[in-house]
Amino acid sequence: MTQNQESATPAMRPGLPELRPVGDSPVEPTAREPGRLTTQELPRDRSQAILEAAKQIGALLKRKGHTFALAGSVAVYAHGGSGHLQHDADFCVRRSDAEAVADTLAEAGLTVRTPPEDWLLKTTCFGQEVDLLFEMAHRPVTTDILARAQEIPVDSVLMPVLAPTDLMRGLILAFSEHYCDFGPVLAAARALREKVDWEDVRGSCGDEAMPAAFFFLLERLNVIAPREEHR
Repeated sequence: MTQNQESATPAMRPGLPELRPVGDSPVEPTAREPGRLTTQELPRDRSQAILEAAKQIGALLKRKGHTFALAGSVAVYAHGGSGHLQHDADFCVRRSDAEAVADTLAEAGLTVRTPPEDWLLKTTCFGQEVDLLFEMAHRPVTTDILARAQEIPVDSVLMPVLAPTDLMRGLILAFSEHYCDFGPVLAAARALREKVDWEDVRGSCGDEAMPAAFFFLLERLNVIAPREEHR
């Protein structure tokens, strides 16, 4: 199903179509390295490259009928957020579907890697990292979460995208003493604030210190209304 991080990218399997960008993108991968781009063929910037990778993976999973949802900064962008994308493309899948999803990507010529963490798989598409998540902030990706996903356009590709409330819940629950970079999540909260059930998200976070600090910041910046007891 998967290969470890040291494994080389496999050659395209006989009889399978060459991996090509979806939509109207002029970017094309090389024939020798399916799913990868040469320096000359990369999109104009990193954000565009991440977006192209997300579109390609989403189209592959949708074509094969997998249950999944786009997550991370590309999902924020799809819901109307910034086009300045962060780090990589993220997709949510159920753990029970991981093997079938990995097989679909391998058939398209992509290497699927198993990192030391046991809550995701990784691949590389058009030179960009793509994470396939079974958990978000230590909580499993469930059928209910994926059922709430909204099928909306990601540029030219229609695909399921995490609902704004589930998306913000995952971003905020990820905060801890070891990771508390509020900047990107603050930008996402500003962009999605009218689409999120904030009381639902607050309830999910309980008394965790870092999420509580982030909610305090959102209140002070007038991104969300303070709770009644704080007024």
